[in-house]
Amino acid sequence: MNAPLPPEVLKQHLIDPEICIRCNTCEETCPIDAITHDGTNYVVDPDICNGCMACVPPCPTGSIDNWRLVLRADAYSVQDQFGWDELPGEKPLPDGAAADAPAAPGEAALGVADSAPAAAPVAPATLLPGASIPPWSAAHPYVNLYTHKTPATATVVGNYRVTDADTDSDIRHIVLDFGSLPFPVLEGQSIGILPPGADAQGRAHHARQYSLASPRDGERAGYNNLSLTVKRVTQDHDGQPALGVCSNYLCDLAKNDTVQVIGPFGNTFLMPNHARANLMMICTGTGSAPMRAMTERYRRRIERGTNGRLMLFFGARTQRELPYFGPLMRLPRDFIDINLALSRDSSQPRRYVQDLIRERAADVLDLLADTNTCIYVCGLKGMEAGVLDALRDVAVQAGQDWTILHEVLRREGRLHFETY
Repeated sequence: MNAPLPPEVLKQHLIDPEICIRCNTCEETCPIDAITHDGTNYVVDPDICNGCMACVPPCPTGSIDNWRLVLRADAYSVQDQFGWDELPGEKPLPDGAAADAPAAPGEAALGVADSAPAAAPVAPATLLPGASIPPWSAAHPYVNLYTHKTPATATVVGNYRVTDADTDSDIRHIVLDFGSLPFPVLEGQSIGILPPGADAQGRAHHARQYSLASPRDGERAGYNNLSLTVKRVTQDHDGQPALGVCSNYLCDLAKNDTVQVIGPFGNTFLMPNHARANLMMICTGTGSAPMRAMTERYRRRIERGTNGRLMLFFGARTQRELPYFGPLMRLPRDFIDINLALSRDSSQPRRYVQDLIRERAADVLDLLADTNTCIYVCGLKGMEAGVLDALRDVAVQAGQDWTILHEVLRREGRLHFETY
């Protein structure tokens, strides 16, 4: 264990701007609001951070896991960090302070709490909704093989609309081919796309993150390609007209265009590999991408007879706005149990995925009781609470303690959230 740091030395928590993909996961998970961002960087406030480590496991790229030994009086300010394009190197400490400091100041995740002032207790990490570890049988993922400085080049070999043309929801299935360039991925991982051009400050656009919609052996089995599910963004969060920089770029790509790709990312939201593993998948809109990847992985091995149960809860405004509706409906009913929640269908009452989870309580409970079951939730951030409430209701109705069950699912890597 590292010796305590002298009081004048701080082990400062920093975020690497070269690796960070600006996904906001760290800011959402920080229990004391020590992380913030501007239009350029995500940063850690040294006056607030207490080294509790809650933000480190959920980060898909590892950019959050960086530390520097500095004199407390010379700590890098939030404004310093906003101006960075790369992390600074180690600064030598004065002789007296250096003599008392640990020998390996850059060693991430060890002795981090020592950086907090003596009078400030380290806050416990908040209980995240999902696991911070993968299922025990998940394959080993590769991450950060390609970065902002060394992106991979992929060629567009397909761009297809997967929602009806007469709806406002323009969702595309985009296939990228890497040729002979190695780009190994697993179901549940994501990649970053670097859109061309610059922002209002003249800086090159940062990467945007997209979940894979294809299995590990490619959109077309045996080919070095992958697919994405991308919705064209035409409004901001307040409903005002605004064109998403990367989504519109991707949706407008033509066959044989090339794109710059970084990643892959993600080492926890991964499907189990052991035989008879069950998947409960809960998603809305483009959150269907990783579910499609996992489902296709299972479909391609039907003949082996090693698949467990698949249960899907899929939410959309209308059937016509539900991506992949046609192919989904053609899957065998004995292969996947499909439950569609349509919130704007004039022919039926509004229903959301959490409503269907409660309606299928008996079957959901059977899956929850099976230690071979993993649960995956992907979609808008707002769905987290509703899904957790529905799962809790199912457990409580059966006389189970949801608090205990929830913690078991998290601890065993069997409940995963990827929301945005």
